Amino acid sequence: MVWWWWIIPGFVAVIGLAIALSGLGWMFRGRPFKGGRGVLGGALFLGVGAIVGLLGLNIQTYHRLTWDRPVATIETRQLGPQLFEATVVEPPTEQDPQGITRTFQVHGDEWRMEARVLKWKPWANVLGLNAQYRLDRFSGRYADTQQELTAERSAFDIRPTRQSGIDLWPVAREYSQQLPVVDTLYGSGAYMPMADGGRYEVRITQNGLIARPTNEVAAEASSSGWQ
Repeated sequence: MVWWWWIIPGFVAVIGLAIALSGLGWMFRGRPFKGGRGVLGGALFLGVGAIVGLLGLNIQTYHRLTWDRPVATIETRQLGPQLFEATVVEPPTEQDPQGITRTFQVHGDEWRMEARVLKWKPWANVLGLNAQYRLDRFSGRYADTQQELTAERSAFDIRPTRQSGIDLWPVAREYSQQLPVVDTLYGSGAYMPMADGGRYEVRITQNGLIARPTNEVAAEASSSGWQ
């Protein structure tokens, strides 16, 4: 977490509190107009500090992306025709020291994982803001596009269950042109054929998600399972 997400709003809040208290002092001394301006100005500073602090709190649900790093391992077990059990394990992080394990029943021929990525301006990287990512969705995918339109679908929300502060994604999306620190926001996804006993690793780079097989079963599926 970048330190200035907490220092700056705290500093602004202190200034706002000082201005508001000064305004109250002027009001008690019989200067209501000057005091009122001070109270309103202090409230404005306090509001700005609170909003920036809430944005910083929400950024904790994203992870800093400074290099190629693993974000999940996936194991699949076949339950029936085009039906698999997928165990998705996210590694430990500062927010989740124990890691996260989820199990899904997935319809289709392939699994797909998606993430949201926020990329900052180069000058913001210098200040310590590296690209941020947050896993978003895990789903099944059919190799045949016609079957994709009619067969049973599977989609699961894998966003963090602990939400806090103001969600940065819609704010950055709505005001990306006005926010000088935001370079771009984009969605990234990776998918691979499912196989009984297959194991896979999903990693994220500055260019988005990539997936690799990690055992022979998954490697065989990835080399022969594409249609």
